[in-house]
Amino acid sequence: MSAVLTWSIAAGMIAGILFRPRDWPEAVWACLGAVLLVLCRLLSPESAWRAIGKGTDVYLFLAGMMFLSELARREGVFDWLASHAVRAARGSRTRLFALVYAVGILVTVFLSNDATAVVLTPAVYAAVKKAKTAALPYLLSCAFIANAASFVLPISNPANLVVYGKQLPPLIPWLKVFLLPSLISIAVTFLMLRLISRDALKGKTEDGVEVPELSTEGLRAAWGIGMAGAVLISASALGMDLGLPTFVAAVAAVLLATRANAKAITAVARAVSWSVLPLVAGLFVLVEALDNAGALRGIRAAIHGVSGLPPLAGSLSASFGVAVLSNIMNNLPSGLLTGSALQGISSPDHIRHAILVGVDLGPNLSVTGSLATVLWLIALRREGEHVSAWTFLKAGVFVMPPALLLATAAIVVGSG
Repeated sequence: MSAVLTWSIAAGMIAGILFRPRDWPEAVWACLGAVLLVLCRLLSPESAWRAIGKGTDVYLFLAGMMFLSELARREGVFDWLASHAVRAARGSRTRLFALVYAVGILVTVFLSNDATAVVLTPAVYAAVKKAKTAALPYLLSCAFIANAASFVLPISNPANLVVYGKQLPPLIPWLKVFLLPSLISIAVTFLMLRLISRDALKGKTEDGVEVPELSTEGLRAAWGIGMAGAVLISASALGMDLGLPTFVAAVAAVLLATRANAKAITAVARAVSWSVLPLVAGLFVLVEALDNAGALRGIRAAIHGVSGLPPLAGSLSASFGVAVLSNIMNNLPSGLLTGSALQGISSPDHIRHAILVGVDLGPNLSVTGSLATVLWLIALRREGEHVSAWTFLKAGVFVMPPALLLATAAIVVGSG
């Protein structure tokens, strides 16, 4: 009976996060679910608090990345990049599409997929409107590259920290495993998007779009972000936990860009979406409760089953299986569940790596797949633009499976 109640609360909690009834923020539903689990005695207060504590590194990482993203947005760095892409396209829609995609890769790799979804997307939308061209192909480009490039580096997606936890590989071993699959993911996603957008990309854009001048503060912000990126890559290379270095580097970048001006620092801090942190904390509590309800035993049994298959079959089963789970319940809780399950068992490296690719790339199927895509939708609504779930699904069915198939196959080749 308690297991059924736990799963019922979990389903309601995830539905609330994804669909936001009453327009309540995602964090409200996550916290309500966590409190309800404790009140119903499905989880003790001590266990809930321990579960929240497990996410300390993730909270610090997210806070740091949000500081960097907001700093870049506030100082016009993303507007400057998007406008330069329009100018460099020289009136060509296809060239503009490739340039927007390239900017999306850059932002995703070094500032995480959430930055691409939340901050780059509105800048791209404003830029393509000035260029007087259909916005949808470029907006989809931002959404899809946010997931397709999110496993180039450990810092490219918070889900990477969630899946591997304390066993997150250092930078060089990470690149040996994931660089080729990432390049394949990026290339195949681009080719598929380019193919389905071919009609919309015919013709010319408005040429001569004015590029906003990057202010002195914006230039300092860009240097600060670059410095922070170097710190994070160094920390990853040394095999350090990424949360604290990310947070410290972000604070240093804000201090550099604002010259430690208290009013400017306060403005950056106020604009950060702090509600993401209790949202993630609530999900850690949910995973702890689901573990008590036997969910992790089922996932461990599934992992054990695919581990006994030939490497390619097992890896594809793992990556596509977690991709389906991510599109049903979002990749952050599914990443937490599979990551927790992996920490309790011994599994072949190619299975663990394939699961990470499924968690990161699999959500490109539907708008419910990843937190980044949900945030992308919210960012578009704020701009008065609407992309339906059906429109995204039609693109995702065509784009995601071949990218996931070939990226997973590359994992097996690299592990062989």
